Amino acid sequence: MSSISEVLNNLISIRKISDAILDDLAKLEIEEKQFFSLWSIEVSQLRNRLKERGELFLSLFPDINQLSLSTHPQFFVNLWRLWLPLSLELIGESQKLNRPLIQGILGGQGTGKTTLGQVLKLILAKANSSLISLSLDDLYKTYLERQELQITDPRLIWRGPPGTHDIELGINVLDSLRDLPNNPQPIAIPRFDKSLWNGAGDRVSPEMVSEADIVLFEGWFVGVKPIDPCRFSDAPYPIITERDRQFALDMNEKLGEYLPLWQRLDQLIILDPIDYQLSKKWRQHAEQEMIAKGKSGMTDGEINQFVEYFWKALHPELFIKPLIEKGENVNLVIEINADHSLGKIYSKNRCYEVHPLIVQSS
Repeated sequence: MSSISEVLNNLISIRKISDAILDDLAKLEIEEKQFFSLWSIEVSQLRNRLKERGELFLSLFPDINQLSLSTHPQFFVNLWRLWLPLSLELIGESQKLNRPLIQGILGGQGTGKTTLGQVLKLILAKANSSLISLSLDDLYKTYLERQELQITDPRLIWRGPPGTHDIELGINVLDSLRDLPNNPQPIAIPRFDKSLWNGAGDRVSPEMVSEADIVLFEGWFVGVKPIDPCRFSDAPYPIITERDRQFALDMNEKLGEYLPLWQRLDQLIILDPIDYQLSKKWRQHAEQEMIAKGKSGMTDGEINQFVEYFWKALHPELFIKPLIEKGENVNLVIEINADHSLGKIYSKNRCYEVHPLIVQSS
């Protein structure tokens, strides 16, 4: 039997979904039992689902070339086996709701949140579905508000931890988007420019939107919930001193204020590094590339301080693992390997290991 790469190359070559190609795709789909169950595909629906996916696959040419990932040898396999079925699943969920689907994306630094958004935006546009991206960063309090906040709590030396966002703004925006079919008025989507005020950042003019089928709401702790304070009695590095522990406890308590915002999520995708400490390595690589291009960048020492600050606030080992283990409202977990390739894909206690695909850090 032909491999999936061979069948897809044939499909790309003739740009037509022939019966022979459809037969090969169906056989391969059934043979990969774990993958077959990942998207809850019924055998009776298989050929229709594959034909729909195939037509969407072909419609992406030549626009697919705008993605730098398209040059990777496994790109089309992963496009077929992950990005396309995921896009179609999101469209289906949105249609069931009869309103915009609010899809949360949880991922730390370098896990590929931006890449995921870029790929899905391109696919969904070809499927005649409108997508809006909203970042937790877009909900930051204004520069002046954060300056006042830092006077109140000098520990908030960087934007990002719980307490630095306008939660009420986020709730109002997501509620307006959910109610869009009943009240089709333009909605102001907040936007944040990190380059303003010497990198401190500030809010800029909002983006006005009047339609949305799917909303991607992404951020480094989107969907994360408070944990039992007792967990901090034996917390992992770098929560070492009593001062560190108190900061972690306070951030954990502050996280409770975000629960009404998370309640607006319909489901959650988690981008999960095989080792949370990789975010430090990825940040160092990104900064080194910036310096090589003649731009300013942080030293390794500054990066360590920066990354560990966020680990002290909401440690990945303490906060993300419980979400994955419980699976509440989590529709997909995508494992990210050290080289930014994709590892195992989990969905509703099923998993499938895809061929490696390099993803760009966000």
